[in-house]
Amino acid sequence: MTIGVRRRMGVEERRQQLIGVALELFSRRSPDEVSIDEIAAAAGISRPLVYHYFPGKLSLYEAALQRASEDLASRFAEPREGPLGARLLRVMRRFFDFVDDHGPGFSALMRGGPAVGSSTTNALIDSVRQAAYDQILSHLRVENPPARLELVIRSWISLAESTALIWLDGRRIPRRELEAQLVHDFAALTAVSAAYDEEMAALIRHMFKDEPTDGPFTDLVARLIALGS
Repeated sequence: MTIGVRRRMGVEERRQQLIGVALELFSRRSPDEVSIDEIAAAAGISRPLVYHYFPGKLSLYEAALQRASEDLASRFAEPREGPLGARLLRVMRRFFDFVDDHGPGFSALMRGGPAVGSSTTNALIDSVRQAAYDQILSHLRVENPPARLELVIRSWISLAESTALIWLDGRRIPRRELEAQLVHDFAALTAVSAAYDEEMAALIRHMFKDEPTDGPFTDLVARLIALGS
């Protein structure tokens, strides 16, 4: 009979395990409702040992947030191939995958959890927003965005965050509808800005130029036309 021997983890391996355990717990409940004792029990170690790797709950929360922010930022990465509307729709689906999987943690992050006021936490949140902004610019193939375009993109990113938070509160609107609606929102925000600026008008003409008849942007135009009929 062979007796199994528990392998002792190295320092970094144990840290990564604790971060993973914390993320799993934060995905089910708000981080401020999860105790160090729960994290220790889920990891199969003692409470003092958790403090050996992290000086407190805040530092563990920030480490978990670092990993989550990198994951969330990666959801906005998309090859620059094919119609823009279809690309944005795939991005929104991955974004809502993250929101769906980490609901309480996402909500606590955006509304302020145990690390509220922490410069580290705020910097991580800003890094996700900046990654999303940079990705959208990349899709539009714009290197030096005019002020109106920056306003449109940053407003849209804030709208996506707000939409996700409202959706989490009861999920009263079908998720797929919201994903498509956010893509439509991007086109609509750009179109309104284009009415005031020729540079933005040229951009939106480029956006719609290669849009297929079954694409999200064309769908928006059809819906708007139907409203007036």
